[in-house]
Amino acid sequence: MPTAVEAALGDLTITYETGRVAGQAGGAVTVRSGDTVVLVTATASGEPREGVDFFPLTCDFEERMYAVGRIPGGRIKREGRPSEMAVLTSRLMDRPIRPLFPAGLRNEVQVIAIPLSVDQDHPPDVLAVTGASAALAVSDIPFPNLIAAVRVGRVEGQLVINPSWVQAEEGDLNLVVAGTKSSIVMVEAGAREVTEEDMLAAMAFGHEHIKTLVAAQEELAAKAGKPKREFPLFVLDEALVNAVRDREAERIRTAIQQPDKAAREAGLQILRDEIVVALAPEFPGREGELGEAVDKVIKEQIRSLILDEGKRPDGRSPEDVRPITGEVGLLPRAHGSGLFTRGQTQVLSITTLGSPGEGQKLEGLDLAQEQKRFMHYYNFPPFSVGETRMLRGPGRREIGHGALAERAVLPMLPPDTTFPYSIRVISEVLESNGSSSMGSVCATTLSLMDAGVPLTKPVAGVAMGLITRGDRYLILTDIQGMEDFTGDMDFKVAGTADGITALQLDIKIEGLSMEILRDALAQAKRGRMHIMGKMLEILPAPREALSEYAPRIFILEIHPDKIGEVIGPGGKVIKKITAETGATIDIEQDGRVFITSTDAQGGEMARKMIDDITRDVRIGETYVGKVVGIQSFGAFIEILPGREGMVHISELAHRRVARVEDVVKMGDEVMVKVIDVDPQGKVKLTRKGLLEPEEGEESGPSGPPSGDGGGGGRGGRGGRGGGGGGRPPFAGGRERGREEHGPGGGGPGGGARFRPKERRG
Repeated sequence: MPTAVEAALGDLTITYETGRVAGQAGGAVTVRSGDTVVLVTATASGEPREGVDFFPLTCDFEERMYAVGRIPGGRIKREGRPSEMAVLTSRLMDRPIRPLFPAGLRNEVQVIAIPLSVDQDHPPDVLAVTGASAALAVSDIPFPNLIAAVRVGRVEGQLVINPSWVQAEEGDLNLVVAGTKSSIVMVEAGAREVTEEDMLAAMAFGHEHIKTLVAAQEELAAKAGKPKREFPLFVLDEALVNAVRDREAERIRTAIQQPDKAAREAGLQILRDEIVVALAPEFPGREGELGEAVDKVIKEQIRSLILDEGKRPDGRSPEDVRPITGEVGLLPRAHGSGLFTRGQTQVLSITTLGSPGEGQKLEGLDLAQEQKRFMHYYNFPPFSVGETRMLRGPGRREIGHGALAERAVLPMLPPDTTFPYSIRVISEVLESNGSSSMGSVCATTLSLMDAGVPLTKPVAGVAMGLITRGDRYLILTDIQGMEDFTGDMDFKVAGTADGITALQLDIKIEGLSMEILRDALAQAKRGRMHIMGKMLEILPAPREALSEYAPRIFILEIHPDKIGEVIGPGGKVIKKITAETGATIDIEQDGRVFITSTDAQGGEMARKMIDDITRDVRIGETYVGKVVGIQSFGAFIEILPGREGMVHISELAHRRVARVEDVVKMGDEVMVKVIDVDPQGKVKLTRKGLLEPEEGEESGPSGPPSGDGGGGGRGGRGGRGGGGGGRPPFAGGRERGREEHGPGGGGPGGGARFRPKERRG
């Protein structure tokens, strides 16, 4: 029988239900808010996984387009590789629950979330995170500390719980916080320069609602939960640990204080092998466990060194930042480049500017976002840590780090109304010893400034660590790889001098108090300001001019009624413009026209052609046009790109003309004058009105009579504005404005696009 429990979050109701579907899963719940319904299941393998020294947990968020009533685009209509949103949501599910399973669990646990129905007011990601805990709560899998997740937005200064996608984007804070009833275990945030105190207040606000959701899960588990299975837990034999600790602790403590990463790791590996060989006779057949015992003592010694002596493995104090160097403009053909080095972590970021239509097209469950203009991608090749491995596509870690840096820099980008470029930044991690994601934030800022992107303010980032023992704790600034591995927290903070733009918190303990979070944010700000000072020594401000290789963008504003004339029937007019100029043209529904070209001459030519198409044709104006059509009653002249008028046979010359071809032929260029524009936009032209009559010329009627010659319309030419069959008239169709962006440049191979107006940048 189905069992349901409701939880009230302000005006929202979250409903957990179990017992209706997925009965063979270890645990299954549906979580509903509004019309958004997410099915989450949790299942464990029957036996421990052999040969692993970690907990094999996998979390997957499986997008289904039927949830929003869409069929996937493209040739293949089945959902394929997960979208960026699906990957990030899978990470959101994994990060808060992983540290809360019993230590030593080696059975495979798989948590799957499938959004069955999604409205645009209740995003499914936080429901999937909460559902993961609820599914574990009703399952037979041990999970003693239940968690829940909420999103906190701030709209017009007011904190909002679980805002809609649109509300979250319109506000200045988009915070996802997960926690148990007693503490916070995970944070993910994007913000527009929110202060540390305001961020803490938002976390506390979210945590109060988390308590309500966890209580509802406990009620559901009490009513419908399965009995918990007994799972074997791998517990390292303390006899092995004591043997290593008693005999080799001092040697290990000395080895970990080698400041160079490669030398330290090589020394520790030699020491590990020596210890295993030395102790193997005492513990025969247990070499693998001895290796784990050595690793445990290494962690103990690192933590003791930091907490008891206030000294870090590389000799720094808790608040010291590693030495920083940097360069810009390294790559001659790139639009912008920045190299940021902090200790033994080095990131090269490269910026490329493109036309507005080159942004990333999005197809997912968030129907409000159709395209994004800023893209940041993070690459972590194996050589950056001195290793070899197969090169495949980006993993979840790379996607997550790329999204974090993108979120950090995004609020400081200029609006597309003043800087309409699509912006793509690639961060290549060339060397890594911790904090590479925050290194990519710093390198990206330098690269954008080098490219001439007018950032509102520079953005810097720093990764914070934590070592705890009972009530004692010590916060570390700019953690390196060893400190990340052995510590209790990885807290990444990015922002400007005036506030936070991105946060990411992961922990390895059961939770953090608000006191620790407050201290960590305050210390992170000091570190961030130090790093920013070093960055501004490298490049104090964005360059005033773009690279000579960056494209130039011209902006025109035309009346929306003119869009059809610029595009032409079947795209004929706009294709002609792009073919002749090599420019790329993007047209918005509101009448904004973006002409992108790496060749200044081609861009100027395209702008003039569109100017000509969209300006009004007035009686009395003269044009040099091209003969593009001949009928028995007259000739069609293209007076402007895409604009035709007709010269009746009687208007070709003062003398009598028997055949149009006797005066003009296809392709001829002739000077004509506008003598009438009728209410339907048909243009009447004259040639003879610009000629002086010659002596003896006849002035009788020319050619055969024609009932349709007065307005001049070629059958089937109705798509040409102002000529043969023309378009209806429009009001206020004059060009409303123009702008230029960029230094100059687009070469061959232009394109044309018509884009609906974006709801988000």
